Amino acid sequence: MSEDPNRWEDVYWSKEEAETSWFEDRPQVSLDLIAETGAGKDAAIVDVGAGSSRLVDCLLEHGFRRITVLDISETALAKARSRLPQDASIEWVVADVLHWQPSGRFDVWHDRAAFHFLTEASHQDTYLKVMDQTLVSGGHAIIGTFALDGPTSCSGLPVARYDAALLSDRLGSGYRLVRSLSHAHRTPWGSVQRFHFALFQKV
Repeated sequence: MSEDPNRWEDVYWSKEEAETSWFEDRPQVSLDLIAETGAGKDAAIVDVGAGSSRLVDCLLEHGFRRITVLDISETALAKARSRLPQDASIEWVVADVLHWQPSGRFDVWHDRAAFHFLTEASHQDTYLKVMDQTLVSGGHAIIGTFALDGPTSCSGLPVARYDAALLSDRLGSGYRLVRSLSHAHRTPWGSVQRFHFALFQKV
């Protein structure tokens, strides 16, 4: 995001799914937070910066019918699509979220480890403007980032790290913090990355 998409094309071309540090066989933290929103099966959910994440697989298993999967890498989305049967309930979008113009609005905005790549305040502002314009009133945003004691970079890029207070301040008074939690993500090669996840409701 906010950079040459070819960088991410190269990542997904050169590595198998389970060779990336962010791989999760089952994104349980994300699933639990989505469940906490109380979203019904007809809720519109967008997974921002999804890569080839298996969240979409799990959402289909849970019966959700309106899923948008967005990433800057066409290769990443192609890998995800190849795992799944053709399903009209999934909209696949190749785009940089900073320049995305969604065709509809969403009840749940999910982002695991995309927002933290935005280290410039102007890019963060643009991202949050897109999110705010896209979320319905009363909708929920789930944002997962590296925690304050997490890595300072990922895939050779610097990241911004957050806790509940910093993220709440960044989102502003239009969002109410519902849940904050720490998560120790174990990479496929056994190292631990410390994440912070937050669930917000748009007020």
